[in-house]
Amino acid sequence: MQIELAEKYQDTAIGREGQEVISPCVQCGQCTFVCPTFRLLDDEWDGPRGRIYLIQHLLEGKTPSADLLPPAYTITTLEGKTLAANLQMHLDRCLTCRSCEAACPEGVRFGRLLDIGRELVEREMPRSLMERAWRRALNTTLPHRSRFTAVLRTTQALRRFLPVGLRARIPTRRAAGHWPSQSHARTMVVWEGCVQPTLAPGINAAAARVLDRFGIRLIPAADGCCGALSQHMSAMRDARAHMRHNIDSLWPLFEAGAETLVLTASGCGAHFRDYGHLLRDDPNYSEKARRISELTRDIAEVVSEEWRNEEGPALSDHHKGRRIAYQSSCSLQHAQRLNGVVEELLNRAGYKLVRVSYPFMCCGSAGAYSILQRELSESLRKKKLNTLLSCRPQGIATSNIGCLNHLAEASPVPVNHWVELLEDSFLPAQMS
Repeated sequence: MQIELAEKYQDTAIGREGQEVISPCVQCGQCTFVCPTFRLLDDEWDGPRGRIYLIQHLLEGKTPSADLLPPAYTITTLEGKTLAANLQMHLDRCLTCRSCEAACPEGVRFGRLLDIGRELVEREMPRSLMERAWRRALNTTLPHRSRFTAVLRTTQALRRFLPVGLRARIPTRRAAGHWPSQSHARTMVVWEGCVQPTLAPGINAAAARVLDRFGIRLIPAADGCCGALSQHMSAMRDARAHMRHNIDSLWPLFEAGAETLVLTASGCGAHFRDYGHLLRDDPNYSEKARRISELTRDIAEVVSEEWRNEEGPALSDHHKGRRIAYQSSCSLQHAQRLNGVVEELLNRAGYKLVRVSYPFMCCGSAGAYSILQRELSESLRKKKLNTLLSCRPQGIATSNIGCLNHLAEASPVPVNHWVELLEDSFLPAQMS
């Protein structure tokens, strides 16, 4: 696609990058059919091709008109008076699942284009006072572990006084599990995160016990948000502040000999891998950010490599043949392109993975999306659970805390992180 930047964007970094990211797009539409919101709403403006078209014309300084129509399968009339107003609505509905990015034959980096579009819209289309206040409340609570924990514990204590419909949305407490104390020659760092230690503290502990079996000591880094939540809400200044803080926290651990930054939340992992790009223009952090991105690995990559090199721990029989539906999170399969790794590990551990239709489809969690776009999020979850439960599994496994919590709200079967299931398959006698 050829773009003629409006004068106000011609000499700006955001304008030039937007032009660069959009230019490979040939409007073929292959992205459209893997887009969850297009499949749900049947509107091209709520698909990748329509959103790209809107961002392109915003960069060109155009206004809505009857002639402003992309190649389309099904499309509605633009509702807003300005292009920014229309773009804001349709970008707000985007999950940032990046399924379109994985499907694109031309390699359009749609995830990056979303950040550009959202940043432009926030400048040109101020939100209402109430909407700004709500987003600010989320941005100052969710990424901060102590604040989020205080809010969650309060609502858990008041659960029985709340309406029935609201009770189901409040997660129950999960056990933390023990953390191995044995020392090993090899050390890796696991990112604690912001909401995961409160919602599911057992995940990182299970990862530590798994790596302990392979002779690796896993040490927790200081808790905090990776920055993804703020970035997806277009709070770029806060997102960069989180990233710089995290680099400062992690750097001494790598200087002390830690090999790798291990992520058990694939959404955080996808964001850490992007630190080098996001902070590339920061003279004080660009090199460290690039190095942090290089050191980032999902727990699935680490376990797969270690188990490939060793015979591995002895397995118990109590779980063999247990039917599990695996939901590969979008951040693992589309953003990090780690397809099939978790499935191979669970199969090797003795679980029976049932076939899941449309595995590329998002569950509707998408960070704060499940709060900001509740109706769409629940519709997508219903579709996802229908496919996950169609083969009558005994449990659901996933790789991201947001997906886990979102699915668990409505699932009739247990939902766990896959590393918890893997650790459960090892013989207890060999635990440290």
